[in-house]
Amino acid sequence: MTNYKINSIQSVAKSLLGLSVVAGSMVSLSAQAAGEVNIYSARQEALIQPALDAFGKANDVTVNLITGSADALLRRLQVEGDASPADLFITVDAGNLFRAKDAGVLQPFSTPLLDEVIPANLKDRDGYWYGLSQRARVIFYNPDKVSPTELSTYEDLVDEKWRGRICIRSSSNIYNQSLVASMIEANGEAATLDWIKGIVANFARNPAGGDTDQLKAVAAGVCDIAIANTYYYGRLGQSDDPELRAVYEKVALFWPNQGENDRGAHVNVSGIGLTASASNVDNAKKLVEFLTNPESQAWYADVNNEYPVVEGIAAPASLQPFGEFQADSMSLSVLGDNNRLAVELMDRGGWK
Repeated sequence: MTNYKINSIQSVAKSLLGLSVVAGSMVSLSAQAAGEVNIYSARQEALIQPALDAFGKANDVTVNLITGSADALLRRLQVEGDASPADLFITVDAGNLFRAKDAGVLQPFSTPLLDEVIPANLKDRDGYWYGLSQRARVIFYNPDKVSPTELSTYEDLVDEKWRGRICIRSSSNIYNQSLVASMIEANGEAATLDWIKGIVANFARNPAGGDTDQLKAVAAGVCDIAIANTYYYGRLGQSDDPELRAVYEKVALFWPNQGENDRGAHVNVSGIGLTASASNVDNAKKLVEFLTNPESQAWYADVNNEYPVVEGIAAPASLQPFGEFQADSMSLSVLGDNNRLAVELMDRGGWK
């Protein structure tokens, strides 16, 4: 398990930004560049483009980026097949990375550097993808209605004291599917089905909206507890919108499963894979290595309100209020292995 300590990385992040060129300048590098690399990214352009620009400038490589939803880009890769121009696929959640692997649109790859710096649990066991940043899916609560002493583990959320007090997204959401997949691995199928039935009984409302909507519901008193990814909370804390800042101030974060012999908080990744159709393999590998260097890791974590995957890189200063936590060291490959069963159990347990 990893114990995350929070320190300032602003100076490191600025050093990466200093390398970057203006967005879109990759087009002007033209024929003088030493080749190119093409990326399909489910992350928004602003959350990855400066790092890509920095790589392109440092290596004289043209970087072409197409963004879209994870599902849409996966379908595009499948339709394009061997003719796809994409060399790399960036998406969020190990469940989505597994789907890309399972669909046959990725190929295994490795470099000595990547194998050294990326922890084994944060990359595909067969080499089809590597994590780029981490987020945790944890408990958020209204401190006016819930004392942190009442909270402990994910498993405890089935207690009757939480009846009608919990908000969470639908079962179709990959983040929830991966959380359930991790519980299957930790607790077994039967116990996880019981947990699903118990937490459904404690829902304050039918699942609706995204993670930010769950946090808003806690702030508004619709529910007292929500499960959401940490980076959504981080975004609220960094927002210039007074209403979103007010939500941040009314909600508190709790790290579950932090006991001495417990597994730690559930974590997941944004990650990257080499496409099966890649024609710029060398540049693609260089880019993945670039995204794991200290400056890139610091910037990428900071702009995404997430945690680095490379050990020894401090988490962003924006996450300092969250404190330190123990992360589950479970291999994220099992989240894909257990995804189908997780969806089945959620359906059987009445999680809409």
